[in-house]
Amino acid sequence: MKMQNIAVIGYGVVGSGTVELFEKNREDICRKIGRDCDIKYICDLRDFPGDRYESKLVKDFNVILNDDEIEVVAEVVGGATFAYEYTKKLLERGKSVVTSNKELVATHGAELFEIAKAHDCNYLFEASVGGGIPIIRPLNKCLAGNSIEEISGILNGTTNFILTKMIREQMDFDSALKMAQELGYAEADPTADVEGHDACRKICILGSLAFGRHIYPQYVHCSGISRITLTDVEYAENAGYSIKLIGTVKPEGRDRISAIVCPRLVEKSNMLSSVDDVYNAITVRGDGVGDVLFYGRGAGKLPTASAVVGDIIDCLKHRDRRIMIDWEDCRDKDYVVPYKQINNSMYVRITADNAEALKPVISELFGKVMYLERNDRPEEELAFITPMMKEADIDAALEKLSESAEIGSKIRLL
Repeated sequence: MKMQNIAVIGYGVVGSGTVELFEKNREDICRKIGRDCDIKYICDLRDFPGDRYESKLVKDFNVILNDDEIEVVAEVVGGATFAYEYTKKLLERGKSVVTSNKELVATHGAELFEIAKAHDCNYLFEASVGGGIPIIRPLNKCLAGNSIEEISGILNGTTNFILTKMIREQMDFDSALKMAQELGYAEADPTADVEGHDACRKICILGSLAFGRHIYPQYVHCSGISRITLTDVEYAENAGYSIKLIGTVKPEGRDRISAIVCPRLVEKSNMLSSVDDVYNAITVRGDGVGDVLFYGRGAGKLPTASAVVGDIIDCLKHRDRRIMIDWEDCRDKDYVVPYKQINNSMYVRITADNAEALKPVISELFGKVMYLERNDRPEEELAFITPMMKEADIDAALEKLSESAEIGSKIRLL
């Protein structure tokens, strides 16, 4: 008789993919674990008449919670309300939980690790950052001998798809977003993607793991791509850059880090500049290994399920043993350095009645800048790249410049 010791909470895209992949490869999975195992319950409030796994469906979470045979639960509900309560209760019962829920890990990760530790079980989250891209385990194990100097990445496939359409096909933002929604890459309400909130949660998770202290999303500056124009794209392309939404985290001296999510001009020589469509990529720079790139589909039914099932296997292999993957809590608001205190080089686009006449003023405010060109540039328009300066100083200079010109765009360089 099969040992039915796994449950899945949530039977949407990722949940159904998790069940499908596990059952498809169950024999190989059992061999890797060294014992028999199977999915006993799938919990969802909806009905799925005629579904292949209808016999496993339950609506009451307590059925899973109170079944002592269940060792591992995959939480793929999403959000930080019901999923938070479910996860806490399961861990308090000593059941390991694996998740693809980036919001929950970014918001409550440190607390949930402590609960798991107190009850000798595990809380794993490989699928929460890169979908099917392995990044959590490599960062926690393979790169553990390095001092991490920086993590930067394209962490959201929807925004990368939109920017690719703007760059490659000269679509405006609204048209590219509409296509992304029609193809199922973007939700009806795309705010979490296009305003950078999704990528922010992911960079918080990566930074927390790399530097050992919880980075809360509310302390991380986040801006999205909705204000990027085809004009900006053209200036960037002509100067040898691509525009990408990038999440970055790195140490800033002793016991401080900087973290930010924003559009950036990325040099064509940088590996991230060539990552297109719905693909994600994360670069990790270690003092020993140098730059390492993790690349692949960051979302989707089976890629994400691949990471969830991998975590299920890890938990089953480590029955009654803790997997050391966590970070400590941090309520110090000064841990994340204010983004305006960080040095940046900035792309700026302005319009003015006599833009060329403002060049001496620009030089006085910023020092030596690099002017950019585009085809048929209007006389009233100028675009330039500032030298490396503290962002607060760039903003102060732009405030003075705004007395003579309209500031159309400003985009940081990577």
